[in-house]
Amino acid sequence: MPVKIRLTRMGKKKQPSYRVVVVDSRKPRDGAYIEQIGRYDPRQDPSLIEIDNERALDWLQKGAQPTERAKKLLEISGAWTRFAIDRGEIHTVGSTSAPAPEPAPEPAPEPAPEPDPEPEAEEPAPEPKAAAEEQDTPAEAAEKESD
Repeated sequence: MPVKIRLTRMGKKKQPSYRVVVVDSRKPRDGAYIEQIGRYDPRQDPSLIEIDNERALDWLQKGAQPTERAKKLLEISGAWTRFAIDRGEIHTVGSTSAPAPEPAPEPAPEPAPEPDPEPEAEEPAPEPKAAAEEQDTPAEAAEKESD
């Protein structure tokens, strides 16, 4: 059974609105359909396009052929692009549709070896203030010796 995705006209005279339907291609335009997958109202500004992308994608994968206008609406809703990616017609970089390989667990980083404790140079104990004042600078000590 050749299946098409096409528009069925609804609304009154001079006020069209459409249903996006999946139908046997041998049926009349407004005849019985298999499933309604969306709607299209060109009279609103901007035009209303509501399409169930999951159902549309499912029918496209089963082989349903969209009419020109239905294909344009599927492109706007994004269902046609997803279908083309799934078929491999469009190649994307960093695609999320393909399952990414799980990264290998990283080994735990080894603790950095502790540096060997260097022998600490013994600092001279601070001298009392009085003793520090009594000491002469090397230049003063040389003058005292020359006297």
